[in-house]
Amino acid sequence: MTPPTRARRTLTARELGAQFGRSPRTIRRIISEPRDDYLARAQERAERIRQMRESGMTMRAIAEQLDCAVGTVHYALKGR
Repeated sequence: MTPPTRARRTLTARELGAQFGRSPRTIRRIISEPRDDYLARAQERAERIRQMRESGMTMRAIAEQLDCAVGTVHYALKGR
């Protein structure tokens, strides 16, 4: 079972800082996703993109389905 994903925030760090009386840097530090979690999520997305491409989907269709930019799909396929 995968751990629950946190919802994306809708306010910027600057807006949250003003709301809570803290600096944007402090807000970013507090609410940031742990790097290992981010890298694991990015790796899973890249693998999913590769599988979708191998199944014959176009880069634009993959981007629309994953709600990301075509450049993100290209970058994942390039394999940097």
